[in-house]
Amino acid sequence: MYQSRAILQLCIVISSFFNLCYAQKNTATAYITSGDQVQLLQKQILPLSQTQSSTTIHSILIDTREKFQTIDGFGFTLTGGSALLIQQMEPTARRALLQELFGQSTNAISVSYLRLSVGASDLSESVFSYNDLAEGTIDTLMQHFSLSRDTIHLVPLIKQILAINPSIKFMATPWSPPTWMKTNKNSMGGNLLPQYYRAYARYLVKYIHAMEANGISIDALTIQNEPQHGGNNPSMLMTADEQALFIKEHLGPMFFQQKIKTKIIIWDHNCDHPEFPIRVLNDATANQYIDGTAFHLYAGDITALSAVKKVHPNKNIYFTEQWTGSKGSFDGDLKWHIKNVLLGSLQNHSKIALEWNLANDITYGPHTPGGCTECKGALTINGSTVTRNVAYYIIAHAAKFVPPGSIRIQSNSTENIESVAFLTPEGSTILILLNNGTAKDSFYIGYNKQWANLTLKAGAVATIVFK
Repeated sequence: MYQSRAILQLCIVISSFFNLCYAQKNTATAYITSGDQVQLLQKQILPLSQTQSSTTIHSILIDTREKFQTIDGFGFTLTGGSALLIQQMEPTARRALLQELFGQSTNAISVSYLRLSVGASDLSESVFSYNDLAEGTIDTLMQHFSLSRDTIHLVPLIKQILAINPSIKFMATPWSPPTWMKTNKNSMGGNLLPQYYRAYARYLVKYIHAMEANGISIDALTIQNEPQHGGNNPSMLMTADEQALFIKEHLGPMFFQQKIKTKIIIWDHNCDHPEFPIRVLNDATANQYIDGTAFHLYAGDITALSAVKKVHPNKNIYFTEQWTGSKGSFDGDLKWHIKNVLLGSLQNHSKIALEWNLANDITYGPHTPGGCTECKGALTINGSTVTRNVAYYIIAHAAKFVPPGSIRIQSNSTENIESVAFLTPEGSTILILLNNGTAKDSFYIGYNKQWANLTLKAGAVATIVFK
């Protein structure tokens, strides 16, 4: 009798296991955010069936056989102002926020990529470089280089982030070199004086080594933030020929000689002038040191990424910045940014998608004199109180579900439904969708000979996970 009861219990366990496997195989999970904010990463189970119940509804089809770029990650720029605000939070609240941003728990969004400024950006408290000198003084050997300003808030915060996610990647970007290296001796505008090209290369190398000494590996370095915009504070102008010359005669050889593995990336500006990075990459000597091209989208069309990729297919593409503003709306920004920054950049070969600023305060600060006064961070931090803004959800729809090492795979778009799909290292298939139309839309999703039906409000985004 006892043996029969044991066999019966074993059969129940086995039956439950197979029922669970069948249920998991025959459902997908959608996470939906709507422009009206009624749904914010709201979970919805989607049954899968062998057939479509209607052939009149349009379909999104996933094809895992056709593969494109490998993903490096998704995230934000961790500006000096962001680091200051987060570090000033009450410790328990700060730890909880960092776990939410960078952890892997159910309620985390798992940010996997951060951009840093080399020296100050315009969303730092004040303008500074790592080698500010008295007027008329120079230091070409970088004997007075100091990372001290970053060790107050930024470096300690990065160390806390690395404790949560040791594999997170960092891209570094200079807004301006030390003013003594520039034609106008000013933090805004001006060009790099030719006699200081080598000194500036030493400056950037010194930065990479100083961060490494603090346990922070810089995966990629862009040469100059927005090299055609000299009106920001700080900023600097650089032509395509200047970038090519700086890389091929100074920075590239210095990286090679010192065996620095940090990737060199060019442009880091808008989509309206793809001829700039193409010109730099056409220089055969500079080309050998360059990993790829970075883009923003304050002007031009996102297809510029593919235009550069077509001319130089062996070079990588990165999307590194787009800001949401104080005058924008949640629904308008959600729809535009998902369509262009997230889906658009990924459809056009980008390995990353980054929104601009991670955090600001209730006055849209800190910022430098002349810096952005309307940039709305993914988070608004008031003391230890955190408000999650639209950029948080834009990035969460990718970062939470598409880990580094995922590969973009083929998926189609329809008249109203935009899509991008991925195969993760663990074998899950991820589909990100946007209803880019003006009305609610119902459609089918075809995957692995199975079908799911989904209805999305106008402007809503969904990330669907097929295990």
